[in-house]
Amino acid sequence: MAKAANDYTKMMKDMMGAYPVDMTAMQDAFKTSATFGEKLAKVALEAADKSTEISTKFTKDTLAKVGDTAKAKSEPADYSKAVTDFTSAQVEASAETMAAFAEIAKKVQMETVELMLAAGKDASEDATAAMKKATSDVTAAAKKAPAATNSK
Repeated sequence: MAKAANDYTKMMKDMMGAYPVDMTAMQDAFKTSATFGEKLAKVALEAADKSTEISTKFTKDTLAKVGDTAKAKSEPADYSKAVTDFTSAQVEASAETMAAFAEIAKKVQMETVELMLAAGKDASEDATAAMKKATSDVTAAAKKAPAATNSK
């Protein structure tokens, strides 16, 4: 029984040795994936940076306007005017801020689509190259296999 297991093990080793595995395709795929991740991270970080700048500007502008609104007035009607001015300025600033955020989102979307298309093309080229190499390796190994079997 032990002899049969050893024969099977030897046969499997011989068979696997006849079909060598080339890890360069896996390494290339990993490098492609890592590069893709790096590019996506760059897009996300740039968007976060620009969004933070917009948010900070909006907050500073709002605080400055609140400061004007909080100043003491000589007439009661001036308080009403200050609040009205603040409200209309905030509506305008909010619209501008939302438009700026929309531009960032649009840019991120376009860059992401470009990256995805490029990554798909790269992956397709890598897969095609790997399949061609694997086919030629298997063909070469298959041609050797009958010769090795017949010599035993």
